[in-house]
Amino acid sequence: MLMIRAIIRPEKTNSVLSELLNAGFPAVTRLDVYGRGKQKGLTVGEIHYDELPKQMLLIVVEDADKDDVVSIVMRTARTGEGHLGDGRIFVSPVEAAYTVSTGKAGL
Repeated sequence: MLMIRAIIRPEKTNSVLSELLNAGFPAVTRLDVYGRGKQKGLTVGEIHYDELPKQMLLIVVEDADKDDVVSIVMRTARTGEGHLGDGRIFVSPVEAAYTVSTGKAGL
């Protein structure tokens, strides 16, 4: 199993969630997060915004589904070629997962 953490622009969240659902990946956790990436924030006039609002989506999938989910997020969250601030995707291993209500292991 793998956990995919996608940090994306808030205005792209609903589109990404809809595409994931349509592709058969309904289980997603969504968090409001704040941060800065390579662009080091945003300057408008004399005001510098050091931390920008983003959404983080947490998706646990079988290894075989990783490329599909990453592709969906990349395609749907992108605002245009080369635009900074569209987000990042991190993939890491999940050692185990359990359903609290049943105690069953696995997805």
